[in-house]
Amino acid sequence: MGRVPDGPLIVQSDSTLLLEVAHPQADECRKAVAPFAELERAPEHVHTYRLTPLGLWNARAAGHDAEGVVDVLVRFSRYPVPHALLVQVAETMSRYGRLQLVDDPTHGLVLHALDAAVLAEVTRSKRTSGMLGERVDGQTVTVHPSQRGHLKQALVKMGWPAEDLAGYVDGEAHLIALATDGWELRPYQNQAVDSFLHGGSGVVVLPCGAGKTLVGAAAMARSCTTTLVLVTNTVAARQWRDELLARTTLTDDEIGEYSGQRKQIRPVTIATYQVLTVKRRGGGDGAAMGNVYPHLELFDARDWGLIVYDEVHLLPAPVFRMTADLQARRRLGLTATLVREDGREGEVFSLIGPKRFDAPWKDIEAQGYIAPATCTEVRLSLPDHDRMAYATAEPDERYRLAATADAKIPVVERLVAMHQGSPTLVIGQYLDQLHTLAEHLDAPVITGATTVAERQRLYAAFRAGDVPVLVVSKVANFSVDLPEASVAIQVSGTFGSRQEEAQRLGRILRPKPDGGAATFYTLVTRDTIDTDYASHRQRFLAEQGYAYTITDAEDL
Repeated sequence: MGRVPDGPLIVQSDSTLLLEVAHPQADECRKAVAPFAELERAPEHVHTYRLTPLGLWNARAAGHDAEGVVDVLVRFSRYPVPHALLVQVAETMSRYGRLQLVDDPTHGLVLHALDAAVLAEVTRSKRTSGMLGERVDGQTVTVHPSQRGHLKQALVKMGWPAEDLAGYVDGEAHLIALATDGWELRPYQNQAVDSFLHGGSGVVVLPCGAGKTLVGAAAMARSCTTTLVLVTNTVAARQWRDELLARTTLTDDEIGEYSGQRKQIRPVTIATYQVLTVKRRGGGDGAAMGNVYPHLELFDARDWGLIVYDEVHLLPAPVFRMTADLQARRRLGLTATLVREDGREGEVFSLIGPKRFDAPWKDIEAQGYIAPATCTEVRLSLPDHDRMAYATAEPDERYRLAATADAKIPVVERLVAMHQGSPTLVIGQYLDQLHTLAEHLDAPVITGATTVAERQRLYAAFRAGDVPVLVVSKVANFSVDLPEASVAIQVSGTFGSRQEEAQRLGRILRPKPDGGAATFYTLVTRDTIDTDYASHRQRFLAEQGYAYTITDAEDL
């Protein structure tokens, strides 16, 4: 297909792509570049994307080739694409798989190079020191199995990501089947499972509310092996348990919970990231990992055949380090966004695996599996005395002052009144602010200090319609199933976290019984750093095709 005359995209030699938002083909172009380019900035008229090696390698692992990427760039570009950039794209994508980890019948785990010069470069690098063994031939070197994950990390940093073809242990067999009474996997869920199993390990990216848990359950059923499921918190663990009991043939006795409250190890064990990262008293930095983090022994407690990482973008550093030693186990990462605010996307790529499947949010919405959503940024002004306090505050205090401004309280009250009768979540970062809002709204509040039993009781009351408004802290950002919620009002966030914004919108995207839309508000204090952080938070959702309407609080 030839280049679009006066196309929506400007491709620049510095690897940036400029997309004209108002162009008739902007949406088609956005969908085409999303698999391999990351949105960096999303102002009103022109969105800026960037091509990165990791983005191109993830696209390559997910089945996209350089020819397809080049075709998209050429087809939508308004001007001729710089030839040097096209060459760079092709060469970058060709780097994935030039090195392969293979299980050799004679020598065991080996690193095989399709290019002898690349192997020579790698073997001479300080990054791989101690990871490689004897030379087998000019293109092959042995690797100790314990170094499989660490070597993949090093190779990604060197720019030579290895394709891991060394296979996996089957683990302890355990019969698991999907229950088929009255439901079936959606087409994209089947595709996600197929893509994961074909690759052996990797990440499935699906929108919030699109049924990532069912993808995990189906992967377990197809693998028929003991499974360790890692989740964000105890509420999420119990939601996983309930879903597995409802959707599979697993019984209560076959599913264990390993959390702060319970330490059950069963054929399917669901553990929280928090308990895995609890440190033993007196375990200094120089101690072995097992001595510092005693619960990491769970990874060796059974011969696991599959490890599922829910919300993989939140994976803590100690679990990354343990995962480096688990490369012979199949690993499935589930997430709505591969964005990590700590920049460790490369660790996910090398240790969990590359992206195997990615379904754009708007595509799933178009199929009717998640609700359409309108996003509104409500801007308000600080009164004069608060503006002076903000202006004279220390820089590290300014965001708190702007985010928790008392001027937001009457705005929240008006929004709740506007949507009376619609199940509404009021979401924020700062506990004092949330307790104040709860008092004004006469609504219960859930924070990290709320017991698991009380959280479950309040969530159940919200689902039943007995509690119309729920005020929640960041504990509700992840893995909380509240399908009835249709309105979310965000009053403060974790600075400029893109992943948090996506997860908060995700709380209200479950399809509505009446087919109605979800409504997401974010309250922003103008002329403050709150505005800067809001624009950064919105980047990922803009990449997915959501647009924020900006309105003044006085016009509500």
